[in-house]
Amino acid sequence: MTPQAFMHLPELEGRITPPEASGLRLTDEVLAAWDAQARAQGLPDDWRLPDADVERSRQAVLADIGGEDLWVFGYGSLMWNPGIHFQEVRRASLDGFARRFALATTIGRGTTNCPGLVLTLLPCAGVCHGLAFRIHHTLVEAESRLLWRREMIRGGYCPALLPLDTPQGRIEALVLTANSAHPQYRGELSLEDTAAIIASACGSIGSNRAYLDQLDEQLDLLGIEDDHVRALSAMVRREAAKALHETGNRNTMAEVCAP
Repeated sequence: MTPQAFMHLPELEGRITPPEASGLRLTDEVLAAWDAQARAQGLPDDWRLPDADVERSRQAVLADIGGEDLWVFGYGSLMWNPGIHFQEVRRASLDGFARRFALATTIGRGTTNCPGLVLTLLPCAGVCHGLAFRIHHTLVEAESRLLWRREMIRGGYCPALLPLDTPQGRIEALVLTANSAHPQYRGELSLEDTAAIIASACGSIGSNRAYLDQLDEQLDLLGIEDDHVRALSAMVRREAAKALHETGNRNTMAEVCAP
């Protein structure tokens, strides 16, 4: 990343995790560490999709982009930790979808005993505001492989190239929407149940609440209003305060696991 990458959004410089510092850049070494964590948690050997399946998905989606740059839509952790080398970042808006914590995770932000929730996109009236990152065409092959490993590790998303609106013009970008047929899909959860899970779950890379807090901070920095996230954050704070009251001065699990 260079200062030129932030020409449209200078406020983001220093607020995006560099690729070399990202624990979500799934190199062979990082993936091996995740496999070890999965085994330690008692997950089966097939806890993630086979590499061949992940690669087939990547090739199918990117078959038509040729030698062009690739844009990637960030609406969750990609907004602060994309884990990729990018040449440009813009504000971006996607029609017809909303971000929701509707995908269970048993590694990273949760465990098999206490699954957490991560973001996905659900069809919804309105617009989802986020960021679009441009990967230079010379880096698309290498960077998209790492991105697919990260996002399609368990097949919880449906990747597709969709149109986005940006202040600099319309683009087509990789968008990861919900795979509602996936066994870890949790689109039926109420706001209250979602908040209760996020307030208590944590995993190998931190607490579920920290994930929500980071989202909240990045949306606030960008001036993005998301009523659902605001309501969820308020409810999680109430859940945490209630847990603190019930446990006295003892640390809650979320506090112990917070990075």
